[in-house]
Amino acid sequence: MKIGFIGLGNMGAPMAANLVKAGHEVTGFDMAEVSIEGVTMASSAAEAATQAQVVITMLPNGQILRHVANEIIPAMTRGAAFLDCSTVDVDSARAVAAQADEAGLLAVDAPVSGGIGGASAGTLTFMAGGSKAAFAMAAPLFDVMGQKAVHCGASGAGQAAKICNNMILGVTMIATCEAFALADKLGLDRDRMFDVVSTSSGYSWSMNAYCPAPGVGPKSPADNGYQPGFAAELMLKDLRLSQQAAGSAGADTPMGQLAEALYTQFVENEDGLGKDFSAMLPRFEQRGRD
Repeated sequence: MKIGFIGLGNMGAPMAANLVKAGHEVTGFDMAEVSIEGVTMASSAAEAATQAQVVITMLPNGQILRHVANEIIPAMTRGAAFLDCSTVDVDSARAVAAQADEAGLLAVDAPVSGGIGGASAGTLTFMAGGSKAAFAMAAPLFDVMGQKAVHCGASGAGQAAKICNNMILGVTMIATCEAFALADKLGLDRDRMFDVVSTSSGYSWSMNAYCPAPGVGPKSPADNGYQPGFAAELMLKDLRLSQQAAGSAGADTPMGQLAEALYTQFVENEDGLGKDFSAMLPRFEQRGRD
């Protein structure tokens, strides 16, 4: 396919590189000067989108997505697909999809899970919203850039799935870190704690696959000085998106609200900025009960 790719940062660059390796013709654009082997760089987002069969965006937030959409949709060919892989608010995803639909384009919102490692290895999971026809057109590209793609429903459903998943992740990571800090104060060995919880009802991805305690369980960012991984500020972004969506939908999410407040404190007022989101454990270790 002839593909336009807009947003060639830590995630977008390896995704575009994998598309080139699979034989696709990729024209890219980014506000920063970047060079990716095999990717032809355009001078604007509109130029990257011109005559492309699929335009992929990987952008920081909904405001930037809306701005880029205003620039590229008029440049795209009717029948082409607009595939947004950014993690943004549901309202922006739906607004851009409606705009694309009015222009005769196929729109898919497909945020990803798997991080920079998954982008490089081509093992991302895509959570997609949009029509069946739009999903079908994007499916071959999902196969190149990832290992799994789930069609979650109509436009915005991909973003909804992503933020619901990451709200669970943020809440369970906090609970896991609290439990380890409590175990320490009760004199319970961390390895014994892991052996029990990882095979009992406290089992979770945060415990079993991404344990926040250094030297316990499979290797994780905790074993590398809490270098991300998945940065705490990105978890905070997703938790804020979840609470924005909860407000719009009138949903009661008290644990999500508390997780957002704790990660806000950790990132903005403590030392969490630039650390993995599992670095909540040393935070709780250093604190006593108020």
